[in-house]
Amino acid sequence: MTDHNAKKGFKPGRRSFLKGMGVAAATIAMPHVWVPNKALAQTEARGAAKHLIYIRLSGGFRFSAAFNGESASEFNPFGKAENVASATEWGVGKLFELAGWLNGDQGAERAALGMRPVTEMSDQIAVLPCVDHEPLSARADGNHNTGLQRFNTGYVGGGTSFLTMINYGLRERFAAAREQGTVALPAFSLGDSGMAMGAGPYAAHRPPVMQGDGFERFGFSAANTLPDWAQSMASSVDERYRAVHHPQNRAGVDAYMQTRAATELYAEIFNDEILKIRNNSDEPIDGLSNRQLATIFGDSRAARNIRLALRLFHFGCPAVYLNQGSYDMHSGEEAGLPRHMEELGRILSGLEVALKALTHPEGGTYWDHTLVVCGSEFGRTARGSRFNSARGSDHAGDFATRWMSMPVMGGLVTAAGNGGRSFGMTRPADLAPEGQVYSYRSLLKTLMDALGCDHREFFPADRPFDDLFA
Repeated sequence: MTDHNAKKGFKPGRRSFLKGMGVAAATIAMPHVWVPNKALAQTEARGAAKHLIYIRLSGGFRFSAAFNGESASEFNPFGKAENVASATEWGVGKLFELAGWLNGDQGAERAALGMRPVTEMSDQIAVLPCVDHEPLSARADGNHNTGLQRFNTGYVGGGTSFLTMINYGLRERFAAAREQGTVALPAFSLGDSGMAMGAGPYAAHRPPVMQGDGFERFGFSAANTLPDWAQSMASSVDERYRAVHHPQNRAGVDAYMQTRAATELYAEIFNDEILKIRNNSDEPIDGLSNRQLATIFGDSRAARNIRLALRLFHFGCPAVYLNQGSYDMHSGEEAGLPRHMEELGRILSGLEVALKALTHPEGGTYWDHTLVVCGSEFGRTARGSRFNSARGSDHAGDFATRWMSMPVMGGLVTAAGNGGRSFGMTRPADLAPEGQVYSYRSLLKTLMDALGCDHREFFPADRPFDDLFA
């Protein structure tokens, strides 16, 4: 595994070069030209992504056994995969060789669709081995409560979740769609309210939180059910209630009213057969049927959420967040981690197949327009041993806990020639960083920038980075 930043020096892309020439020319012509604040810097891929699948590996994940496999046995007791796709720099954990979902008749059907073990598609994934919540901190945050707060919001005690930031950052896009009489769904959190926080001006942009995988309860339409006088009365009550509140205190009222309006607006979508992912339909939608998606991903909770995410994208949803696995294994990790990672491998393989098969309304496939990212609140450690006394792992303040070795895949990554790349590395003996260390907030800002979000109000001290896309 090599340090990408050392190997590949600065090479400006076409957009950066033209942008720089334009600013230089303007500066010569007008010495007092305005120069943008550095915190507003954009990436090469600004607005190039239309969708994001953000997967939390729930409970704290042993990244060194999965996406940073070139580590000593005390960090990766399962070892490194031997036969991986050529040009793969990142250390592929041996557990990704597990692919029981390719066995039997259904396994043959999945293989025919193009599914393969992660070891064979590792060149489609880039990895950031050293992502840290607080790179300047003396130690890792191995606390479940504060670690998850950092993961959801970027800060301890943060009040605005990442998906709320996305919806807020795309507010002008949603407003433009409404003015044109079309509907673009917001970002959705599938089963986790922690990604749906927001107060004040952000309250109205909190993502819907879905429990389950059906929209039957959301299909009520007042316009099609209530008489005109009842609709008028309800609207008048809302307006009077809003009018008696001071403008500074109306955020909660506005959030409530917008939620009601959105429910009405989305009722037709929520009743669409496309979102009934468990109907086992053979009708192709964008290239794959619901039955094929079930064959690819299976029927676990995470699998159903992935299937629903792909269908939500059909209606303009920019981002979906979901949990996978249960990785807080202080005991039984030796036997339990392989099972959860086998499911993760199936999801990653399935997403490669599905995204490349689904046609996108803006041209190309969903692979060309989608980013898939996995993370967790922290890594895991056995404090110098392969496992703790209960054959599990813990979380403390060391490098093993500190580093989230986060995988990123999608067409924007492979089109830039970065599939299989490792952006930085760690020393195998002790996981000391050798190369780039990324702020977690910078990564979130990079993802927002790729989606085209207005992110000026968030993480002002952290800049988006181009490494994945340049």
